[in-house]
Amino acid sequence: MQLLVQFLLRLSFGLAAAMLAVSPRQVTSGYYRNNAYVLLGLNALAALVAWLAPQEGLYVWPALAAAVASYLSAASWLYEKAGPGLLTLAIAAAASLAGCLFNAPGHLSAGQSGRWLWLADPAAGGAVLGITMAAMLLGHWYLNAPGMSLAPLFRLIHLMIAALAVRAALVAAGLFLVSHASEKFDLSQWLFVSLRWLTGLVGAVVVAVMARETLKVPNTQSATGILYVGVIVTFIGELTSLLLSRGEAFPV
Repeated sequence: MQLLVQFLLRLSFGLAAAMLAVSPRQVTSGYYRNNAYVLLGLNALAALVAWLAPQEGLYVWPALAAAVASYLSAASWLYEKAGPGLLTLAIAAAASLAGCLFNAPGHLSAGQSGRWLWLADPAAGGAVLGITMAAMLLGHWYLNAPGMSLAPLFRLIHLMIAALAVRAALVAAGLFLVSHASEKFDLSQWLFVSLRWLTGLVGAVVVAVMARETLKVPNTQSATGILYVGVIVTFIGELTSLLLSRGEAFPV
């Protein structure tokens, strides 16, 4: 249950943060409103899962706070109130990230030298998940508003590449530290490490570059289809990372 809550809150944080990275002057309010409902669903599910697993001691309030903020954001965008809509999105992002940290494994209080890796892990992983999904949803939104500028989608794809670079550096540091620890990975774990890198990092970068080049044609429908693949590979990569990192001294 803890891993599911972590995944949902990371995705919520990244999606809300990515929505803040595009300008409402270039993107119609319907994009924000619909995605705020997605955030509401993610956080409501995270709160429900945390509530149904009292034996794991998970905090429910961050997901509830993010769900309320997401609902208020959707209501704001319904009436095209960009200021309150962006503010409540920021609150939802902050609450989701707080939930990731509060519901993290016990590594944060262990005082080990790699504590900063665990503190950065939720934000880095959430950024990869959320930005990729936000880009895919924005590409889909061009079907409803074909006259929108392509600049916001280009921006999200570039942010996706940057987030993947940061994520790769962080997990590479964790992998280096784990590989030099007393208890090293066995063969089966290294196979999952390969899956994590080939799909969630290398594969995701390839997808992002392909989407960017396709958008230059321009062909938003094809770029959106490629970003669908990006969502799948980042989901696989980050879920594998959560499973591999469980019980380890450092995130991988």
